Amino acid sequence: MPAQDRVAIVTGAANGIGKACARRLAEDGFRVVVADIEDTAGKSLAEELGAAKDRALYVDCDVSDRLSVNNLLAETRSAFGRLDVLVNNAGIIAKGNILSLSDDDFDKVMSVNLRGSFMVARAAARQMVEQIEEDSERPDDVRRRYAIVNMSSINAVVAIADQLAYCATKGAINQMTKAMALALAPHGIRVNAVGPGSVNTDVLKAVLDDRSAMERVLSRTPIRRVADPDEIASVVAFLASSDSSYITGECIYADGGRLALNYTVDAE
Repeated sequence: MPAQDRVAIVTGAANGIGKACARRLAEDGFRVVVADIEDTAGKSLAEELGAAKDRALYVDCDVSDRLSVNNLLAETRSAFGRLDVLVNNAGIIAKGNILSLSDDDFDKVMSVNLRGSFMVARAAARQMVEQIEEDSERPDDVRRRYAIVNMSSINAVVAIADQLAYCATKGAINQMTKAMALALAPHGIRVNAVGPGSVNTDVLKAVLDDRSAMERVLSRTPIRRVADPDEIASVVAFLASSDSSYITGECIYADGGRLALNYTVDAE
Protein backbone atom coordinates (compact mmCIF):
# COMPACT_ATOMS: atom_id res chain seq x y z
CA MET A 1 0.00 0.00 0.00
CA PRO A 2 1.72 3.24 -1.14
CA ALA A 3 2.29 5.56 1.83
CA GLN A 4 1.31 8.56 -0.29
CA ASP A 5 -2.25 7.18 -0.38
CA ARG A 6 -2.45 7.05 3.43
CA VAL A 7 -3.64 9.74 5.82
CA ALA A 8 -2.46 10.14 9.41
CA ILE A 9 -3.69 12.26 12.30
CA VAL A 10 -1.14 13.20 14.96
CA THR A 11 -2.53 14.82 18.11
CA GLY A 12 -0.36 17.08 20.22
CA ALA A 13 1.66 17.57 17.04
CA ALA A 14 2.78 21.17 17.39
CA ASN A 15 5.82 20.39 19.55
CA GLY A 16 8.08 17.69 20.93
CA ILE A 17 7.44 14.04 20.16
CA GLY A 18 4.22 14.80 18.28
CA LYS A 19 6.03 17.21 15.98
CA ALA A 20 8.73 14.63 15.29
CA CYS A 21 6.06 12.02 14.53
CA ALA A 22 4.26 14.32 12.10
CA ARG A 23 7.51 15.13 10.30
CA ARG A 24 8.54 11.47 10.08
CA LEU A 25 5.18 10.33 8.70
CA ALA A 26 5.28 13.16 6.16
CA GLU A 27 8.77 12.06 5.14
CA ASP A 28 7.40 8.54 4.72
CA GLY A 29 4.80 9.87 2.29
CA PHE A 30 1.73 10.26 4.49
CA ARG A 31 -0.65 13.15 4.22
CA VAL A 32 -0.63 14.46 7.79
CA VAL A 33 -3.24 16.19 9.92
CA VAL A 34 -1.50 18.25 12.62
CA ALA A 35 -3.87 18.46 15.59
CA ASP A 36 -3.14 20.71 18.55
CA ILE A 37 -4.35 23.74 20.50
CA GLU A 38 -1.20 25.76 19.81
CA ASP A 39 -2.32 27.44 16.60
CA THR A 40 0.83 29.33 15.64
CA ALA A 41 3.18 26.35 16.01
CA GLY A 42 0.64 23.95 14.50
CA LYS A 43 -0.01 26.05 11.42
CA SER A 44 3.72 26.58 10.92
CA LEU A 45 4.35 22.84 11.01
CA ALA A 46 1.50 22.13 8.58
CA GLU A 47 2.97 24.68 6.17
CA GLU A 48 6.38 23.04 6.50
CA LEU A 49 4.86 19.63 5.75
CA GLY A 50 3.13 20.77 2.58
CA ALA A 51 -0.22 22.34 3.38
CA ALA A 52 -0.02 24.38 0.18
CA LYS A 53 0.26 21.14 -1.81
CA ASP A 54 -2.59 19.41 0.04
CA ARG A 55 -0.12 17.18 1.90
CA ALA A 56 -0.82 18.54 5.38
CA LEU A 57 -3.54 20.26 7.39
CA TYR A 58 -3.66 21.96 10.76
CA VAL A 59 -6.77 21.51 12.91
CA ASP A 60 -7.24 23.23 16.25
CA CYS A 61 -8.35 20.38 18.50
CA ASP A 62 -8.82 20.10 22.24
CA VAL A 63 -8.87 16.32 22.64
CA SER A 64 -10.74 16.60 25.93
CA ASP A 65 -13.73 18.17 24.15
CA ARG A 66 -16.02 15.78 22.24
CA LEU A 67 -17.21 18.39 19.74
CA SER A 68 -13.63 19.39 19.02
CA VAL A 69 -12.73 15.74 18.39
CA ASN A 70 -15.73 15.35 16.08
CA ASN A 71 -14.58 18.43 14.19
CA LEU A 72 -11.08 16.96 13.84
CA LEU A 73 -12.48 13.91 12.06
CA ALA A 74 -14.81 16.04 9.93
CA GLU A 75 -11.95 18.30 8.83
CA THR A 76 -9.82 15.25 8.02
CA ARG A 77 -12.54 13.71 5.88
CA SER A 78 -13.22 17.01 4.14
CA ALA A 79 -9.56 17.56 3.27
CA PHE A 80 -8.38 14.03 2.51
CA GLY A 81 -11.45 11.81 2.32
CA ARG A 82 -10.19 9.14 4.68
CA LEU A 83 -8.07 8.18 7.70
CA ASP A 84 -5.57 5.33 7.94
CA VAL A 85 -3.33 6.03 10.95
CA LEU A 86 -3.82 7.76 14.28
CA VAL A 87 -0.94 8.78 16.51
CA ASN A 88 -2.66 9.46 19.82
CA ASN A 89 0.02 11.67 21.35
CA ALA A 90 -1.61 14.66 23.09
CA GLY A 91 -0.85 14.79 26.79
CA ILE A 92 -0.21 17.10 29.74
CA ILE A 93 1.36 16.87 33.19
CA ALA A 94 0.46 18.35 36.58
CA LYS A 95 2.82 18.16 39.54
CA GLY A 96 1.43 16.66 42.72
CA ASN A 97 1.64 13.54 44.88
CA ILE A 98 -1.10 11.76 46.83
CA LEU A 99 -0.89 14.41 49.58
CA SER A 100 -0.71 17.53 47.43
CA LEU A 101 -2.43 16.86 44.08
CA SER A 102 -5.61 18.92 43.70
CA ASP A 103 -8.89 17.59 42.35
CA ASP A 104 -8.76 20.07 39.47
CA ASP A 105 -5.25 19.09 38.39
CA PHE A 106 -6.08 15.38 38.62
CA ASP A 107 -9.19 15.91 36.51
CA LYS A 108 -7.33 18.00 33.89
CA VAL A 109 -4.68 15.32 33.34
CA MET A 110 -7.28 12.55 33.19
CA SER A 111 -9.41 14.58 30.79
CA VAL A 112 -6.62 15.12 28.26
CA ASN A 113 -4.39 12.08 28.64
CA LEU A 114 -7.00 9.37 29.15
CA ARG A 115 -10.46 10.60 28.21
CA GLY A 116 -9.02 12.57 25.29
CA SER A 117 -7.05 9.59 24.01
CA PHE A 118 -10.18 7.45 24.28
CA MET A 119 -12.40 9.91 22.41
CA VAL A 120 -9.94 10.46 19.57
CA ALA A 121 -9.27 6.72 19.25
CA ARG A 122 -12.98 5.93 19.24
CA ALA A 123 -13.71 8.50 16.54
CA ALA A 124 -10.74 7.32 14.46
CA ALA A 125 -11.63 3.64 14.85
CA ARG A 126 -15.23 4.24 13.78
CA GLN A 127 -14.01 6.10 10.70
CA MET A 128 -11.59 3.28 9.85
CA VAL A 129 -14.20 0.55 10.28
CA GLU A 130 -16.62 2.46 8.06
CA GLN A 131 -13.96 2.68 5.33
CA ILE A 132 -13.06 -1.00 5.63
CA GLU A 133 -16.68 -2.06 5.30
CA GLU A 134 -17.29 0.27 2.37
CA ASP A 135 -14.17 -0.90 0.52
CA SER A 136 -14.61 -4.61 1.35
CA GLU A 137 -10.85 -4.86 1.85
CA ARG A 138 -9.07 -8.17 2.46
CA PRO A 139 -7.87 -8.64 6.08
CA ASP A 140 -4.21 -8.80 5.02
CA ASP A 141 -4.52 -5.48 3.19
CA VAL A 142 -6.29 -3.89 6.14
CA ARG A 143 -3.57 -4.90 8.62
CA ARG A 144 -0.96 -3.32 6.39
CA ARG A 145 -2.88 -0.08 6.05
CA TYR A 146 -4.63 0.74 9.33
CA ALA A 147 -2.96 1.43 12.66
CA ILE A 148 -3.53 3.30 15.90
CA VAL A 149 -0.48 4.18 17.99
CA ASN A 150 -1.08 5.43 21.53
CA MET A 151 1.61 7.36 23.38
CA SER A 152 2.39 5.67 26.67
CA SER A 153 5.48 6.07 28.87
CA ILE A 154 7.85 4.08 31.03
CA ASN A 155 5.80 5.68 33.81
CA ALA A 156 3.07 3.22 32.95
CA VAL A 157 5.34 0.66 34.66
CA VAL A 158 7.51 2.64 37.07
CA ALA A 159 6.35 5.80 38.82
CA ILE A 160 7.27 9.29 40.00
CA ALA A 161 5.76 10.29 43.33
CA ASP A 162 4.84 13.84 42.35
CA GLN A 163 3.43 12.86 38.95
CA LEU A 164 0.62 10.69 40.27
CA ALA A 165 -1.98 11.74 37.68
CA TYR A 166 0.37 11.36 34.73
CA CYS A 167 1.54 7.92 35.85
CA ALA A 168 -2.05 6.78 36.37
CA THR A 169 -3.07 7.85 32.88
CA LYS A 170 -0.15 6.11 31.22
CA GLY A 171 -0.85 2.85 33.03
CA ALA A 172 -4.45 3.15 31.85
CA ILE A 173 -3.29 3.88 28.29
CA ASN A 174 -1.51 0.52 28.22
CA GLN A 175 -4.64 -1.34 29.27
CA MET A 176 -6.77 0.68 26.85
CA THR A 177 -4.34 -0.24 24.08
CA LYS A 178 -4.79 -3.93 24.78
CA ALA A 179 -8.60 -3.67 24.98
CA MET A 180 -8.71 -1.65 21.76
CA ALA A 181 -6.45 -4.13 19.99
CA LEU A 182 -8.73 -7.03 20.92
CA ALA A 183 -11.87 -5.22 19.80
CA LEU A 184 -10.43 -4.01 16.50
CA ALA A 185 -8.49 -7.16 15.53
CA PRO A 186 -11.51 -8.70 13.73
CA HIS A 187 -11.61 -5.59 11.53
CA GLY A 188 -7.87 -5.80 10.82
CA ILE A 189 -6.97 -2.57 12.61
CA ARG A 190 -3.79 -2.84 14.68
CA VAL A 191 -3.42 -0.95 17.97
CA ASN A 192 -0.11 -0.53 19.76
CA ALA A 193 1.65 1.91 22.07
CA VAL A 194 5.08 3.46 22.46
CA GLY A 195 6.54 4.06 25.92
CA PRO A 196 9.36 6.62 25.82
CA GLY A 197 11.90 7.09 28.56
CA SER A 198 13.64 10.45 28.98
CA VAL A 199 13.33 12.51 25.80
CA ASN A 200 14.83 15.87 24.86
CA THR A 201 11.62 17.94 24.88
CA ASP A 202 10.36 21.02 26.71
CA VAL A 203 8.99 18.75 29.46
CA LEU A 204 12.56 17.75 30.33
CA LYS A 205 14.03 21.23 29.90
CA ALA A 206 14.43 21.89 33.63
CA VAL A 207 16.42 18.68 33.96
CA LEU A 208 18.54 19.38 30.88
CA ASP A 209 19.58 22.73 32.38
CA ASP A 210 20.48 21.24 35.76
CA ARG A 211 23.70 19.20 35.72
CA SER A 212 23.00 17.30 38.93
CA ALA A 213 19.44 16.51 37.84
CA MET A 214 20.70 15.33 34.47
CA GLU A 215 23.24 13.07 36.16
CA ARG A 216 20.44 11.44 38.13
CA VAL A 217 18.56 10.79 34.88
CA LEU A 218 21.64 9.34 33.21
CA SER A 219 22.44 7.18 36.24
CA ARG A 220 19.27 5.19 35.56
CA THR A 221 19.72 5.09 31.76
CA PRO A 222 22.18 2.42 30.57
CA ILE A 223 22.65 4.11 27.18
CA ARG A 224 23.75 7.21 29.16
CA ARG A 225 21.88 9.84 27.19
CA VAL A 226 18.36 11.12 26.67
CA ALA A 227 16.51 10.30 23.48
CA ASP A 228 15.95 12.64 20.58
CA PRO A 229 12.25 13.00 19.63
CA ASP A 230 13.11 11.61 16.19
CA GLU A 231 14.08 8.31 17.82
CA ILE A 232 10.61 7.97 19.32
CA ALA A 233 9.07 8.96 16.00
CA SER A 234 10.98 6.13 14.32
CA VAL A 235 9.27 3.59 16.57
CA VAL A 236 5.89 5.18 15.86
CA ALA A 237 6.60 5.07 12.12
CA PHE A 238 7.43 1.37 12.37
CA LEU A 239 4.16 0.62 14.17
CA ALA A 240 2.30 2.64 11.53
CA SER A 241 3.96 0.74 8.68
CA SER A 242 3.25 -2.59 7.02
CA ASP A 243 6.49 -3.90 8.56
CA SER A 244 4.56 -4.30 11.84
CA SER A 245 1.53 -6.00 10.30
CA TYR A 246 1.63 -8.90 12.81
CA ILE A 247 2.02 -6.72 15.90
CA THR A 248 -1.00 -5.58 17.91
CA GLY A 249 -1.79 -5.00 21.58
CA GLU A 250 1.84 -4.27 22.46
CA CYS A 251 3.77 -1.40 24.03
CA ILE A 252 7.31 -0.88 22.78
CA TYR A 253 9.49 0.87 25.36
CA ALA A 254 12.08 3.19 23.83
CA ASP A 255 13.88 3.95 27.08
CA GLY A 256 17.62 3.45 26.61
CA GLY A 257 17.49 0.30 28.74
CA ARG A 258 15.96 1.96 31.80
CA LEU A 259 13.27 -0.62 32.55
CA ALA A 260 15.85 -3.41 32.40
CA LEU A 261 18.01 -1.77 35.06
CA ASN A 262 17.73 -2.88 38.70
CA TYR A 263 20.19 -0.37 40.15
CA THR A 264 22.10 2.58 38.64
CA VAL A 265 24.89 2.79 36.10
CA ASP A 266 28.31 4.18 36.98
CA ALA A 267 29.00 7.82 36.20
CA GLU A 268 31.45 8.36 33.37
